[in-house]
Amino acid sequence: MSEYFHQFVFGIYPYICLAVLLLGSLVRFDREQYTWKSDSSQMLRHGALRLGSNLFHWGVLIVVLGHFAGFLAPHWLVSPFLSASGHQLAAMIAGGASGLVAIIGLTILIFRRLGDVRIRRNSRASDILVVFMLWAQLALGLGTVVLSMRHMDGVMFEQLTDYVKGVVTFRPNNASLLIGVPLTYQVHIALGFTIFLVTPFTRLVHIWSGIASIAYLIRPYQLVRKR
Repeated sequence: MSEYFHQFVFGIYPYICLAVLLLGSLVRFDREQYTWKSDSSQMLRHGALRLGSNLFHWGVLIVVLGHFAGFLAPHWLVSPFLSASGHQLAAMIAGGASGLVAIIGLTILIFRRLGDVRIRRNSRASDILVVFMLWAQLALGLGTVVLSMRHMDGVMFEQLTDYVKGVVTFRPNNASLLIGVPLTYQVHIALGFTIFLVTPFTRLVHIWSGIASIAYLIRPYQLVRKR
């Protein structure tokens, strides 16, 4: 039974989450565009928002970009510059530092949301659920940094990168790569996909707008004509 559960969580569940993320986001954008927003509470109280938000968003942005670059970069592109252990060390330093900044910022935001009566009353259950999911994910990520210190040979790091690449390339029996991997890594991965799953139904959907804003860098100039 545990083998089937493992195969489902790490072999099938990721594709369910990614499909819901993409299709659910498209449906929400098509049918409920007015709900496509971050629901900022700045109008209710400014205190601690700027510090917490900046720390969290800059930290988590580096974490996310680091995950994409570190786990999806092909081995042939990285190996001429970094050994497996060197790649792991770089990921630990960058991910650990940015993850720490992000979790400090998110902790400030959580205390602000729950400690202020007006903000708490204007928060949906999904808002509170999301911030705690993100906090747990960041804490687990920092936990993996500590665990990685025990095996600096880079073998497990390469195993994890192969798993992530396998999800993207639809590698058969990809879940078997995580057999024997410490539970902290497994929960971190499963929770990460769960965050993808809930994104279309929560305020997290505004992440797509942040990605789409890159288009402003390459859009043509606006032409303003006088009457």
